[in-house]
Amino acid sequence: MNGRHAAAEQSAVIALGSNLPMDAEGIHHGRESLLRDAVRAIDALDGVRVTAASGIVETPALKLHGVDEDAPSYLNAVVLADTTLDPEDLLQQLHGIEASLGRVREEVWGDRTIDLDLIDVGGITRHNDTITLPHPRAWQRAFVLEPWSQVQPDAVLPGHGPIAALLAATTDRVTTYPAEPLIDAGPPLSAEQ
Repeated sequence: MNGRHAAAEQSAVIALGSNLPMDAEGIHHGRESLLRDAVRAIDALDGVRVTAASGIVETPALKLHGVDEDAPSYLNAVVLADTTLDPEDLLQQLHGIEASLGRVREEVWGDRTIDLDLIDVGGITRHNDTITLPHPRAWQRAFVLEPWSQVQPDAVLPGHGPIAALLAATTDRVTTYPAEPLIDAGPPLSAEQ
């Protein structure tokens, strides 16, 4: 197994987003397809098992200067996963998935084929050069809180409170995106492989 492993299995909350349907080589994948590919790749990681996935929501692109209505809109979702990986190792693995799906890091909060954010791991609070847990802006983002509330409505974001109350305080525009579920309601993906 690669990387350090946590002493026990923990639950992780991972937010997914995509607003560019093409990778760096110009290959067209489609935003929804990229989300599905990312969920499969997360579940295929050694020491990770996806246990639930939200529906897909669509949101306008959020840039450093605010909402950019001219940029392609994002499709967003949240997955829950059980993991034995240390949070830093899990984040590193998520960055590897992003790279494999054509993510190029050229602009802070720029358009991207795929964005995988580690929101929470077992309620751990951590801040170092590699990681900040919980994710520092998740409490303000309806595009994280809305799909998260679909799979874990009673969740609490450490240091910020119940996600239902946090979601009620947001002003982001989030709309339901008509799509088939990201995972089947049956056994976890890894059980089918």
